[in-house]
Amino acid sequence: MRKLWLIFAQTVTIVLAVSLVTGTFKPEWPDTLSGILAFRSDAEAPAPEAADRPPSAPSAPSEVSSAVPSAVPSSPAAPLAAAGEPPRPDAPSARQSFREAAKVALPSVVHIFTSQKIRAPRHPLAGDPLFRYFFGDEPEIDQPRKSGLGSGVIVSADGYVLTNYHVIEGADQIEIALDNGRTHKAQPVGGDPETDLAVLKLLPGKDGTEVFPAIALGQMDDVVVGDIALAIGNPFGVGQTVTMGIVSALGRSHLGINTFENFIQTDAAINPGNSGGALVDVHGQLIGINTAIYSRSGGSLGIGFAIPVSTARSIMEQIIRNGSVVRGWIGVEVQEITEELAESFGLPDTDGALIAGVQRGSPADKGGIKPGDVLLAVADQPVKDAQAMLNLIAALVPGETVAFTFRRQTRPVSLQIRVGKRPPLRRDARE
Repeated sequence: MRKLWLIFAQTVTIVLAVSLVTGTFKPEWPDTLSGILAFRSDAEAPAPEAADRPPSAPSAPSEVSSAVPSAVPSSPAAPLAAAGEPPRPDAPSARQSFREAAKVALPSVVHIFTSQKIRAPRHPLAGDPLFRYFFGDEPEIDQPRKSGLGSGVIVSADGYVLTNYHVIEGADQIEIALDNGRTHKAQPVGGDPETDLAVLKLLPGKDGTEVFPAIALGQMDDVVVGDIALAIGNPFGVGQTVTMGIVSALGRSHLGINTFENFIQTDAAINPGNSGGALVDVHGQLIGINTAIYSRSGGSLGIGFAIPVSTARSIMEQIIRNGSVVRGWIGVEVQEITEELAESFGLPDTDGALIAGVQRGSPADKGGIKPGDVLLAVADQPVKDAQAMLNLIAALVPGETVAFTFRRQTRPVSLQIRVGKRPPLRRDARE
């Protein structure tokens, strides 16, 4: 009995050792052995079709032989997948790429490098003649310079570049690096701080005949929520970068970023340095100018904002034609109508814009507008809120007379107002 137990123990030990060695150095052997055994069991078992037939029914070799080739793929390189399983990642039908869109748009997106002198504070008595008599004039010193970076988009073959106003604001030197590695000096054509857009002109090279790669401008009517969007720019100065997302929302406003807001919201990663870069569709056409992000840390949180190409095109054309943007103006201060205000003023709803103040001598003052009026329509276009009112008035042509509809206390009032020209915005430089 003891002899048999020793033989059994030695056998078990040998089998375990062989299994351990095989699993470590030849892991494919167990699978191969399982496949051989499965193949043998399948060969010994009757085919399903044959098992369903009555015993007296003869087999049909011609049908079997014709069915075998149909189970073999027509191309040896085609990947095989079981029924109900998704295609393998290497299958051609599973490949998705936006390489063509990137290839089309990348040459038109440029890096913008700016610098400006930092004005050193003067001594408070530097202008006093007595102080200058004893201490002389302040010595001339080399003033330090502040540099910045951003992105831009070439919109014409003769070198016009569209970017954000805050990218080039205050700069006295602007240099642009193209995607092909060449650099050019650039000069500002004009800017519009109220939409944060600016236009630059690339200075030609030595030969003066360079044709620049201009991007194709898309149509905002074709852009809907859910469309794929690619953001291209120079985030953190690391170099040309493409990120992908979707159009998350359209018509975003009341964000406090610009005076006139109508943003495309996207979750494509936009970071510092992307400002002024391109937001393009799957065809590589420009649909927006990347402008701002919502972030608590300074990095992308998946909420980025771009100026629509329709707005960018209109502003760009005015800047190139006139050097600035001309907007309508009537000289009023407005306030949003909240539910509490509507209740206190006895208004039926919160539609419209409450006139909180009227500038003396302005078109509104001359036309008879009074504080407390509620503006309901401009040139027969309804006013939903204060932002909508601002956009409608800005779109008017200075010098023309337009009908304004108000609610004054409980009665409607219609006034003819001669529209003036909106004065330029004065603001401090951005950080």
